[in-house]
Amino acid sequence: MTRFALPSLVLVITLCVILYIKFAQIWDQYNAPAYAWASLQNTLHGSKLDNPPPIANSMVEDKVVIMAKVEAEDTDWVAQHLPDWQHAIYTVNPSTMTNETLTTPLNKGHESMAYLTYIIDHYHALPSTLAFIHPHRRGFRDAWHTDTPLHDNVDALRSLRLPFVQKSGYVNLRCNWNPGCEMAHRKNKHIDAAVWKEVFGAASKASFSQPEYEPGEVGAACCAQFAVSRAQVQKRPLGDYEGFRDWVTRTEKSDAQSGRVLEFLWHVIFGKEAV
Repeated sequence: MTRFALPSLVLVITLCVILYIKFAQIWDQYNAPAYAWASLQNTLHGSKLDNPPPIANSMVEDKVVIMAKVEAEDTDWVAQHLPDWQHAIYTVNPSTMTNETLTTPLNKGHESMAYLTYIIDHYHALPSTLAFIHPHRRGFRDAWHTDTPLHDNVDALRSLRLPFVQKSGYVNLRCNWNPGCEMAHRKNKHIDAAVWKEVFGAASKASFSQPEYEPGEVGAACCAQFAVSRAQVQKRPLGDYEGFRDWVTRTEKSDAQSGRVLEFLWHVIFGKEAV
């Protein structure tokens, strides 16, 4: 019995360390302490965070929020809580159509098909600021990647500094580097030389630097929620965006895989370094 004690102890300690590291990663990704505290405050103060105060000036401004949704998802929160934003909400699987229904040519590439379709259809008449987000408003499970205490996209867009977007051109709405941008994540399994060439091979030499060949590392905070300026979008010609959408349409990669590729390339598409 004694001779098995030390190996068993080592095994238990090793498993505990692995579990601790994994738990710490999830704790950080989900920003669990801030979420727990904000949820408690929300409960104690009568869910005030669920119903933020109305915007004093609810005039629709020169900015738009773009998202893709499946038909069953409720996106009424956009008009209710972001009345000063224009909105373009694409239903990727409509069972019925009205004159107000926005759809994509194909239900593929996750949110990327809607994002690119908006840019292509409005390229010559874009608002000054474009915010690309997911259709879920908030929630620990569904919207953990939204960088506000309650993972709330209403909070995220109400606190977005538009002058900073105009200055930077492209802004990832997630500041937390985990996952996607930490050193261990930069050897990105979704982006290799072949994929890089497929996506960017026919693209123009835009007015910002873009590596001709796939870089050794690609790093971007997940999860395809970002804001860009009109000027930054238009540094690429319309044909580039048509080409990116054509790649999503033609690639043999699945809906999820093709969407994941663009998730880690949006910052490059809009003129930022690979890392």
